[in-house]
Amino acid sequence: MPTVVKAMPPFRHEFYAIAVKVEGGGKAISGHHTDFPEGSTIFFNSPFQIISWDIVPDWEGFYIIFSQDFIAKSNFLQDILKHFPFLKIEKDMPFEIAREDVNTILSIYESIQQEYHSDHPDKFQLIESYVLLLLNFIKRYFHKSVSPKDASEEIRKTDLKLLSRFQTLIETSFYKDVAVEDYSFLHSTSYYAHKLSIHPNHLNAVVKQITGQTAKQHIQNHILNLAKSRLIQTQDSVKEIAYSLYFDSPNNFSSFFKKMTSKTPNNYRKEAIL
Repeated sequence: MPTVVKAMPPFRHEFYAIAVKVEGGGKAISGHHTDFPEGSTIFFNSPFQIISWDIVPDWEGFYIIFSQDFIAKSNFLQDILKHFPFLKIEKDMPFEIAREDVNTILSIYESIQQEYHSDHPDKFQLIESYVLLLLNFIKRYFHKSVSPKDASEEIRKTDLKLLSRFQTLIETSFYKDVAVEDYSFLHSTSYYAHKLSIHPNHLNAVVKQITGQTAKQHIQNHILNLAKSRLIQTQDSVKEIAYSLYFDSPNNFSSFFKKMTSKTPNNYRKEAIL
């Protein structure tokens, strides 16, 4: 805790974080929670949550922050949101740690810290295991505090927000004035999952569960609608339209269009004009 800045105004958190407070005063706002339980507390943050704090220097505890890249490289954590769906809920909450669990949880953090500063080539594999232990402790406290019905409703709300953010990101990524690192990735589910800080499998599962279509189908449908609009409403050549939609070649664009509509771009344009 000595490495923590004592006061932070509200900001949007971009990583996963799990923290434990053993004791101390001051106030932290995690999600919509401003009053932490008395005694030892464990709490977490997921990407895109807004948090802030103003704590006095007597806080004691640990925190670990890890990114989507850390999760993606882990065989154990790739399906983190499937096994620990509470991490999706924006209304995260602090849990009071049972007295008999305090030393065990603190020892996990101490082990993580020792491994992180060690020279062992396999240190991150051990850290993954320790993170998994922490998540299972939170899962245990979560199920004790939240009814299955309430948890299901909150997860559903979060999934709908994710779908909305995904759909908006697809649309805005094809705006001409939007700077994108590599336009060739705009056809890829992985690109949008990375922007949303989630695993591609999770994004696909959420989108398909709500809409009945895969994330890839949503991307392709948007590209197809843009292509149809430009074929009908502009005089741009098929080649120009292909490159404007970030296809590698006009032939690839024509193959895509024919697969989606059973018509070539030129035939579609002729029939639409007639």
